[in-house]
Amino acid sequence: MDDVEITVRGPLFDGRAAREIADYVDEAREQIAEFSEEHVLNLMGTSFREPTGYYESHVMTERASADVSRVHDSGVVYGPWLEGVGTRNRPRPGFPGYEHWRKTKALLALRAPEMAQRLLERYLPRMR
Repeated sequence: MDDVEITVRGPLFDGRAAREIADYVDEAREQIAEFSEEHVLNLMGTSFREPTGYYESHVMTERASADVSRVHDSGVVYGPWLEGVGTRNRPRPGFPGYEHWRKTKALLALRAPEMAQRLLERYLPRMR
């Protein structure tokens, strides 16, 4: 009986592909979160009628866990009112809110897959 010897090598077997995938996911998450923070701040800058800078200064991105980055307003008490979802926004006629967070979320639903795909194209050659 003849022996058969199989040798496996390359990025899939030596761990390089797994490291590149992890790096890709981290960078994609960071880029998308950074885009989100910039977009929501831009909306605030162009929409707020009486900006003081206080609310905007509390918008930040934090890494909530190993695989989640979160953009938030640090819990500023009047944040829901500015967004238009607070209890003081109802009944009408009340302040309708700026919808800066909802608009950013909607834009991300459209743009995040494209952003991640573009970044993936930079990482794929490293995985070969």
